[in-house]
Amino acid sequence: MTGAKLPVSLADVEAAAERLEGVAVRTPLLRLPLDDDVYIKPESLQRTGSFKFRGAYNALASMPFRSIERGVVADSSGNHAQGVAAAAALHGVPATIVMPENAAPVKVLRTAAWGAEIVRCGNSTDERKRVAAAIRDTRGLEYIPPFDDARIIAGQGTVGLEIAQALPQVTTVVVCIGGGGLVSGVATSVKALCPNARIVGVEPELAADAQQSLREGRIVSWPAAKVTRTICDGVRTQEVGVLNFATISVLVDQIVTVSEDAVLDAMRWLALEAKVLVEPTGALTLAALQSQAIAVDGPTVLVISGGNVDPVFAAAVIAGP
Repeated sequence: MTGAKLPVSLADVEAAAERLEGVAVRTPLLRLPLDDDVYIKPESLQRTGSFKFRGAYNALASMPFRSIERGVVADSSGNHAQGVAAAAALHGVPATIVMPENAAPVKVLRTAAWGAEIVRCGNSTDERKRVAAAIRDTRGLEYIPPFDDARIIAGQGTVGLEIAQALPQVTTVVVCIGGGGLVSGVATSVKALCPNARIVGVEPELAADAQQSLREGRIVSWPAAKVTRTICDGVRTQEVGVLNFATISVLVDQIVTVSEDAVLDAMRWLALEAKVLVEPTGALTLAALQSQAIAVDGPTVLVISGGNVDPVFAAAVIAGP
């Protein structure tokens, strides 16, 4: 770890943990039924079914109420949408969520269930941002970014803080990467408390922009038509955020990729062997282990990002080919 100034510090994550105390679920570390020393951090058990609630709530809780009382707006394919909708409801303010047409129906319904207004848009990141910005400017709402924001990163970092506190001897933490908020936050807190631990990011082969970005030392954008091929809808972002890449470049040791079939196999294994139901994105970390994209060398934690999966799809995956 270098002495580079990063967008978020351990103190920022600890402050986020104080805001989330008694609001977010402190998800457990569960040891998997494997010969190796492997644990999962099931954020599928988190409020709204994914880690995204942590960042969304921390962002709103960091703002003066007068800045959010007219409402907030966000753009998301699903989990950030639910996180912002829930955080807004808990703060007693309205939420408007811009969601792409290809968003999973179960995530749209659950976002609306928190009382949010849903506005649909095209599937590209640029279109989502454009529509959200227009709503922000027209209605005078506060925009809550999905990942490229220090408050969001700090909130997601509480996942890593809990890992380091529960398993200080951890040697490797494996995290999925979409926009980079989760891996940035986890890397910030884990590297500060367990400096010898490795942070490994995982992406689908069909949406591997972060791996290419780390390899080339610059943010590389993939077109929407390319990243939307993956079943892992939580990581269909076209590029990592600026703040996130600044952290990834310094603190993330490696980014690996996995196939779509590996994701489905990991989903099935988690349901049948670990009794944990996850969405495709949530299975990325186990897929990396099972496909031998990573190796276990000491206590290893796989972050399960979420469990918001369509029940019909999940049943088909569990039943197998």
